[in-house]
Amino acid sequence: MKIFLIAAIACVSVSLINCSSQKKALTSDCYKGRLEIKGICSNYTIKLLEGKIDTAKIAAAWIDETTGKAYTNVFALGSPCTFAATINAGDEFYFTIDTSAPQNCAVCMAFYPHPQRAVKIKVLNGPCN
Repeated sequence: MKIFLIAAIACVSVSLINCSSQKKALTSDCYKGRLEIKGICSNYTIKLLEGKIDTAKIAAAWIDETTGKAYTNVFALGSPCTFAATINAGDEFYFTIDTSAPQNCAVCMAFYPHPQRAVKIKVLNGPCN
């Protein structure tokens, strides 16, 4: 009985050590972002918070000409058809780059300034695995 108890305590201890020492890192194709601007007609600006995207795809620095506010590491939403309407300015989320075929949906033509560089993304339901 003592051997069983010692073995059980050892297993639990090892499990706890492994869980606490493992820090989840984002996979190379998974990113964390924040919706900075939720402009009219899906003119959205997203800031890259975690992960490395090709710098040719995002704006290192951009100024919203309406407010004068400066942003870094941002891009325009390139996939308005599938972006969750429940995500609001300031919300953080995880995403992957969407390489699927072009999306066809109706998007109004009103304009709000956004970075010139746009990225098609797919929002994930939770943190990257």
